Amino acid sequence: MAVALVVVGAGVSLGLWAASGGDGGSTGQEAGSSRGATAAAPPDRAPEAAPTPSPTRSYPLSETPRTIPAVRDHEPARGPGWKPEKGDRVVVDDPALADEGRLVAGELGMTYAGEKGDKKAGDLRLALNGDKGANPESYTMTVRDGRVQIDGPTDTGVFYGTRTLKQETHDGGTAPEGVVKDAPAKPQRGFMLDIARKNFTAGWIEDRIRELGDLKFNQLGLHFSDDQGFRIESASHPEIVSRQHLTKAQVRKIIDLAQSRHITIVPEIDSPGHLGAVIDAHPDLQLRTAQGSAVQGAVDISKAESAEIVDDLLDEYADLFPGGPWHLGGDEYQALTRSNPEASFPQLAAAAQEKYGSGATVADLTTGWLNDRADTVRRHQRTPRAWNDGFFRGTSVQAAKDIQVAYWTGKEIGARAPLEYLQAGRKVINYNDEFMYYVLGEPQTFVYPTGERIYKQWTPRVLRGTAAVPARYDDQILGGSFAVWCDLADSQTQDQVAAGIRMPLRATVQKLWDPGEPELSWTEFRALADRLG
Repeated sequence: MAVALVVVGAGVSLGLWAASGGDGGSTGQEAGSSRGATAAAPPDRAPEAAPTPSPTRSYPLSETPRTIPAVRDHEPARGPGWKPEKGDRVVVDDPALADEGRLVAGELGMTYAGEKGDKKAGDLRLALNGDKGANPESYTMTVRDGRVQIDGPTDTGVFYGTRTLKQETHDGGTAPEGVVKDAPAKPQRGFMLDIARKNFTAGWIEDRIRELGDLKFNQLGLHFSDDQGFRIESASHPEIVSRQHLTKAQVRKIIDLAQSRHITIVPEIDSPGHLGAVIDAHPDLQLRTAQGSAVQGAVDISKAESAEIVDDLLDEYADLFPGGPWHLGGDEYQALTRSNPEASFPQLAAAAQEKYGSGATVADLTTGWLNDRADTVRRHQRTPRAWNDGFFRGTSVQAAKDIQVAYWTGKEIGARAPLEYLQAGRKVINYNDEFMYYVLGEPQTFVYPTGERIYKQWTPRVLRGTAAVPARYDDQILGGSFAVWCDLADSQTQDQVAAGIRMPLRATVQKLWDPGEPELSWTEFRALADRLG
């Protein structure tokens, strides 16, 4: 064992290390470098004939990265890990990864070098691995020999790997040596925003997209039509658009940003209820009782003109929004809250019987409306979804099998338990209003959800209340969505909304990425979120 004596000022310190091998740590410049640099001998010292070999640094096994959501598997290794340094390169193996490469290079202060076959110290390499049978959102990240490689079967998986690396190296952190293998449990991880009742600025929405992307959310729902407002510019029906609204140019910019973060926008034009903004411009379409009383927000679905205007809008916005899912709403049609809808709305009863036969009901006609709107969006290669209270028990007309159920409540009139949809073979998205609904002003029985409650009590299988459905239905539950509803729009500013949903969003995506028991306590998880910013 060699002994080094170091004199500092008037004090004396002894340091021990092994001359070769061993587990001792280095000191000075060697300890601060992960790139293998060595210090030159001072110029006033003559070189020795037989220099002593430099100490060999030995590292403990690396620890699992701390990220949100947590990585699902990490193989530890010994080594210094990796952190970006000025001049380090981001290189790609495929031109399809150029956008991901440029984004992460800018975020980490590196140089985007494009397609390169050589290897340099400090490189971050992005690659497609050709594994067509793998989860398309999966990735592998290998930190070894002073370099990082992130590969996946698609650019989406590679993007998620860069999000993990960004969090690991945040604020001077180091990505630990070893191999991360990661993939989400649920394919739909969403955030829904009610921009109809409250006008949110384009910049605020863009900030949320950046936040969602870094957290590995992949859907942003925009509920942009309701009784209180219609918030996106329209060419087919400009008369219905609210004074405060997003232009199509702003929406295209939002969509472009979302696509760069691998987020799909899920548009929602709710019907046949919640159409007050349309009715304001077309009062002749408003549903009225047999006594002539107007029904708030509801269009008369016995009138062909009601379907025509909604289909005009669906067709128009299908050209604006790319992607697969389309939310048709379907909830809270007030005609069906009456004890005898057929007596209260004879025009609806007559239309139902004319279209579906003598025994048809208003619920049959309403189900037919939903199916017709699904046909409209299906022509644009979209997958329809509707709120669970837009599906009815005991009707002769059945909702189309491919309409996915956005399950939010068990409180509505005629609401059915989640098992009824699952047993019928339907696909379900979890919007459980007891955990996932952030309703401004806390009207009725709503209270602002907390991240802690979601983190400790909710999983994607908890569709209603606090009880989970049986595990055998897990594959039918496509994922979940945290939702902001603006019932009392002035109760919070948009900045207060952003602060209020910060921890609930992080808890939600943790449980959608991995619904198992989290490794971190809530206190540790919250501290991690604060550290990551």
